[in-house]
Amino acid sequence: MLQRAKDASLTDFIWKNADDLWGDFKHTDFGKVILPFTLLRRLECVLEPTRDQVQSTYTSMANQGIDLDVVLRQVTGYPFYNTSNYTLATLGGSRTRQNLEDYIANFSDNARVIFEQFDFANTIARMEKQGVLYKICQNFAGFDLHPDAVPERVMSNIYEHLIRRFGAEVNEAAEDFMTPRDVVHLAIELLLDPDDEMFVNTPGLIRTLYDPTCGTGGFLSDGMEHVQNLRDRYSIAPTVVPYGQELEPETHAVCLAGMLLKTLTSDPGRDLSKNIKLGSTLSNDQWDGERFHYCISNPPFGKKWEKDQAAVVSEHSEKKFEGRFGPKLPRVSDGSMLFLLHLISKFETPENGGGRAAIVLSGSPLFNGNAGQGESEIRRYLLENDFVDAIIALPTEIFFRTGIGTYIWLLSNRKPEARRGKVQLLNATDLCTPMRKAEGNKRREISADQMRQIVGAYAAYESTKSSRIFDYQEFGYRRVKVLRPLRMKIVINEQGFSKLADDRAWGKLTSDQQEAWKGVLLQHAGEEHEYSWVEALAKAAARQNAALGKASKPLTKAFVTAFGVRDPDADPVQDENGVIVTDDQLTDFENVPLGTEIDDYMAAEVLPHAPDAFVDQSFRDEQDGKVGVVGYEINFNRYFYEYQPPRSLHDIDADLKAVEAEIAGMLAEVTE
Repeated sequence: MLQRAKDASLTDFIWKNADDLWGDFKHTDFGKVILPFTLLRRLECVLEPTRDQVQSTYTSMANQGIDLDVVLRQVTGYPFYNTSNYTLATLGGSRTRQNLEDYIANFSDNARVIFEQFDFANTIARMEKQGVLYKICQNFAGFDLHPDAVPERVMSNIYEHLIRRFGAEVNEAAEDFMTPRDVVHLAIELLLDPDDEMFVNTPGLIRTLYDPTCGTGGFLSDGMEHVQNLRDRYSIAPTVVPYGQELEPETHAVCLAGMLLKTLTSDPGRDLSKNIKLGSTLSNDQWDGERFHYCISNPPFGKKWEKDQAAVVSEHSEKKFEGRFGPKLPRVSDGSMLFLLHLISKFETPENGGGRAAIVLSGSPLFNGNAGQGESEIRRYLLENDFVDAIIALPTEIFFRTGIGTYIWLLSNRKPEARRGKVQLLNATDLCTPMRKAEGNKRREISADQMRQIVGAYAAYESTKSSRIFDYQEFGYRRVKVLRPLRMKIVINEQGFSKLADDRAWGKLTSDQQEAWKGVLLQHAGEEHEYSWVEALAKAAARQNAALGKASKPLTKAFVTAFGVRDPDADPVQDENGVIVTDDQLTDFENVPLGTEIDDYMAAEVLPHAPDAFVDQSFRDEQDGKVGVVGYEINFNRYFYEYQPPRSLHDIDADLKAVEAEIAGMLAEVTE
């Protein structure tokens, strides 16, 4: 809590620069100034200890035909550098814009791109025009943002605060930008903690971590930190190499800056920012064909994928299961399940160590879609191929802009023997701590102790009150179509004539023909007949009276529709071939659990209530060809629901009397 307060205070201190922007900039533009200046100062602080040496090296070797890019990186100890003579503190007040542009232009390419993605050149031109550029530069020059003073996790928290405030100003959903730090840390622990023993037994092991919706890089940074913490316990700690892709240029720029400050012990000169790509993962996979040991993602909840639709549909239809989107596709209103499939496609092969993934999703991927529809078919693919390891239900109100229930799915193609064919459901909805000060919709957080409980419950793999273990088939069912025979009699009455007036076939008759048919039918008014009677009557009448015209099938059907009355005691209607005609109004569907014989289910659940019901044998699954379409859904409430008995009437009555007494007291005070 103390650290959170410090982070917020530093963020507020940085954000106070907005006070110098009021009146000259719209509040919606504040973030375009604050964020890039924060990143610029962070990079500047990192380069400060080697700035003089970089300048002297650059000056002495500028015309010697040497690859200075390599040399200067070695001087800074980082994969970036700056050869300018300027700093934020020395830009001067007369040519501030020109000097700042020169300063940024002299960053190495990998750092300069950060400011290009913010369109920073236009921003500083506007700031100069409004007369606030020098002031802001001086403000930021006074902040010490070196990693020694502000560690990476603290800096990530600062970015979190700034981006959420920036997002709020421009009315954009913060979940598109930032995952709360407690959720980030929990997901990483669930993803990596099970492999700590493998890291111990394999000194210097190198593994890859990929986030297709990396935002500012919170998951990637936390994953690297997880294994770096092992350095105190092992002589040669494991290494996690980060990879990612981000859609939004501004958040991509923040992630680039963070990666520029990270180094790998096994490869200290490597520029990790090159591993962070820009673009839409669904329609423009920048890591096409690559595989990773670990994958993690928090795709936006309920976000449409219509902008990616053409590319996704094309890949689905052309590549099928050789591509990323082999099963049927979900509805275009929510693309989160496409990221489930994308992560699976990125798994390293089992022969090369296999892959594991953690993905944060809303509740809809658990149950949206009926059997045979896209969402259900995706669940079917994941479950029947044994990719789903566990699903953890998180507390509500832990995200900034939504209070809905969220879940962490753990996926793997290298499940331990004991977990194969099984899925663990873990209910962690009560493991949270109220926050002293709500941040948007985030009113709760998961403490370090509660994280350990969740990770421990996952690792224990035991059936308890909050942890249940299922065979994957227990989530499956066959959706069978249940038919009932049509039982109908024919009754000629006024209500029938009213219905007949609206029928298209009847409307095609001339007025004379209509009157002639009414005369025939009215002869039998009030009588009840079998279903087949009306057709025989119409054919016979048409033969005897040419004025009626033909007794066509559409007209005969119109008579049946108008004068047919359902009668449960009537005999089943049969067509001309003796086949029972089904009653469309009584057609129903039943979900028969996988492993249960359809006949047994019908005998126990349907026939006692509808003895004449039968299963439509033509309604079959596209994949296995068997009767009934296979579907899968995961209903957490069904497995963890606990009955709460209603309060006694005595207790309710006592509460009501107490409230009445309180109201009476308040009224008495008013009337005195």
